[in-house]
Amino acid sequence: MTLLLNCDIGEKVHHNDALLMPYIDQASIACGLHASDPQTIDHTIKLAIKNKVCIGAHPSYPDKENFGRKTMVLPQSSLEAILHYQLAAFAQLCKINGGQLRYVKPHGALYNDMMKDLDIFTVICQVINNMFIDVSLMVQAIPEMNKFQQIAAQYNINLITEAFADRNYQDNGLLVPRTHTNATIHDTNQIQQNIAQFLKTGKLLSVSGQTLPLTVDSLCIHGDNQHAVTLVKQLRQLLNEHR
Repeated sequence: MTLLLNCDIGEKVHHNDALLMPYIDQASIACGLHASDPQTIDHTIKLAIKNKVCIGAHPSYPDKENFGRKTMVLPQSSLEAILHYQLAAFAQLCKINGGQLRYVKPHGALYNDMMKDLDIFTVICQVINNMFIDVSLMVQAIPEMNKFQQIAAQYNINLITEAFADRNYQDNGLLVPRTHTNATIHDTNQIQQNIAQFLKTGKLLSVSGQTLPLTVDSLCIHGDNQHAVTLVKQLRQLLNEHR
């Protein structure tokens, strides 16, 4: 198994983007509605290009108050407009800087809602298909991916599956909600052990100890994790050793 390493980045939390970039393969860059601003987006895109990191857009619900982590029930037309607004501006900033948007990864509640609601997932696929050629969609790797793959195929969209190194999993393969105290794994040693085991077996453990067989293209560390720099260095070494 060859895994890439991705990071949600450009969110103006710990201001460590320049330290993270040399160790990651893919940068999911905030688009401004849950965090960031035009200058930060532009700067982060430049950092990704400088470090030869694949550029992804990280759009969200318009919810800076809750860092995009609260579900918003929106009409389809509103969700489409919100996505068009973020992705059009982001793609143009990439182009101006000599880079290219390669994938879209929804942020926070929008990401979780996409994985639970096929109507939302379909809208996101439609928007990407309408706007771009050869832009992928990053989604959570879960044990049963068929329904997502079928919808994506209808819109000629390649899916990039990811697992989360610093988050806990429910038995159904979805993430433990952030409203729960055990949503995030804070112990860096545990994270290393979990990923080392995953590289050997292709399975992660849920919080109850159930094994989750996952087909994964990319491994995520959240840029707002206070240990993000340490973790990306450790995981980069693990992945390099596994190749």
